[in-house]
Amino acid sequence: MKPAKDVVSAAASRKPDVVRPNAASPARVAIPILLIALGWAYWSVLVGLWGDWQDDPNYSVGQLVPLLALYLLWHKRASLRGCPISPGWWGLALLALAQLIRLAGYVFLYGSLERFALWLSIVALTYLIAGRKLVWRLRWIFLFLALALPLPGRVHNAISGPLQESATRGTVFVLELAGTDVTRHGNVLSLGAGTPVGVAEACSGLRMLTAFVIVAAVLAFLLQRPVWQRVVLLVSSVPVAIVCNVVRLVATAWFFSVSDHGLAVQTFHDFAGIAMMPLAIAILLGEVWLMGCLVEPDPDARNAHKR
Repeated sequence: MKPAKDVVSAAASRKPDVVRPNAASPARVAIPILLIALGWAYWSVLVGLWGDWQDDPNYSVGQLVPLLALYLLWHKRASLRGCPISPGWWGLALLALAQLIRLAGYVFLYGSLERFALWLSIVALTYLIAGRKLVWRLRWIFLFLALALPLPGRVHNAISGPLQESATRGTVFVLELAGTDVTRHGNVLSLGAGTPVGVAEACSGLRMLTAFVIVAAVLAFLLQRPVWQRVVLLVSSVPVAIVCNVVRLVATAWFFSVSDHGLAVQTFHDFAGIAMMPLAIAILLGEVWLMGCLVEPDPDARNAHKR
């Protein structure tokens, strides 16, 4: 039995129970409030962005990017649990910069700047609430989220023109290689007895290119491979998209030459475009398999994937 003096001294030295506040509770309150404020401030930008996703087939896949970004965030949840969370006040400066960029876009009627400001505001709010370390861990997801934004008009025109030209040249080359009599007049091809097939701007392959880049980015994020293999996979999505578009145009041109039914032709045209996605995924996965066969597995690949 302990002496009374020892009991009193032990009781005096024992600190009273303190209820520690939940460190995440301010963030849990601030996040929905800031998201509502962000949505209200950028409502017109969001409406315009949604309209482009619905009206422009080249960027319709962009509406899937936010959902895929949420999935990638959920996939990375285990590595995020140990990340220290603390407010980063430099986020205020980044948020102010985003508003200046939006003001410039509003004044000079440059919608792409306003959309970029929306993306930058999301990064800035994350920095403000959670700090630099979390933003750094989410850097690839933030970059992936930027793929939801349509290209600026000048960039779009600079890309779609050469894509349309290369698609036309590639289609002519493959058709002639297959023994088909084809004559080219600009972006219009005459097959056999004069069946005209136009390679319109919508057939340039930009829609396929944006979709394939997004698919390759998701695969590169999810696969546990060295960084250089992921970069190769992402970059190779561009030639894969061009090749798949040429295959689609060749199949469509052949179907045009043997069919006179407009509805059937249009149906086949749309079906050929949809069928290219499984082909592209198969090519990308085959590329991953080939890189795995040619290069010894990196023992640090798993750790690099988690960082």
